[in-house]
Amino acid sequence: MDVKEALAKLEALGDETRRAYNLKPAPHGIPAGKLKQFGVAMGDLRKLASKIKSNHVLALELWKTGNIDAQLLAILIMKPKELSAADMDRMVREATFPQVADWFNAYIVKERSPAEKESLREKWMKAARNDGWAARAGWNLTAAMINKGGQDADELDVAALLDRIEKEMPKAPPEAKWTMNNTLLAIGIYHVKHRKRAIAIGEKIGLYKDWPMSKGCIIPYAPTAIEEMVKRQG
Repeated sequence: MDVKEALAKLEALGDETRRAYNLKPAPHGIPAGKLKQFGVAMGDLRKLASKIKSNHVLALELWKTGNIDAQLLAILIMKPKELSAADMDRMVREATFPQVADWFNAYIVKERSPAEKESLREKWMKAARNDGWAARAGWNLTAAMINKGGQDADELDVAALLDRIEKEMPKAPPEAKWTMNNTLLAIGIYHVKHRKRAIAIGEKIGLYKDWPMSKGCIIPYAPTAIEEMVKRQG
């Protein structure tokens, strides 16, 4: 299958309801802006990817279109090990739709070696003040390290991370706030020593305090989420 055929299949699977959904303002405040999209359901994307199987050349061509459905499909069929660190750095900055960014982090970046991920994490954390999407990826990796625990997490300066969150999160772009908040939650849940301060920072900033709640879900407002997750862990 070439890129023209793949795009035609994606277009045929597009749905107006899904296109409208992708354009809705999200509670986390990330604007959708003008999207290149067909509006393909996630299940249909996965089925198409299953038929195509791994095809790194096609994946790169799909990515270049800037169409979010094409980029999501690209993530599912590309080979992470065939991307250089420079490729991943560029693509993280090009992924400016939340689901594309999060799939790229979950399916591509996290497949790299610990040393490669740490090098990228450090780079993206340094870029956090001028590139919101790089910041989203950097803080995502940081939260993942804390959630996973182990030696790598022990090497993080948790107090310094809290300093950055307290200082930077109020003015951070919304795409970065989401994973910064995830890092704050992880610290509060897994670092008893820093839990009180993590909750205090969450209260001070008030991020996601008015998040619309669904039954059975945990609001991402840090004070509430930390206390509830600690309680569930017994």
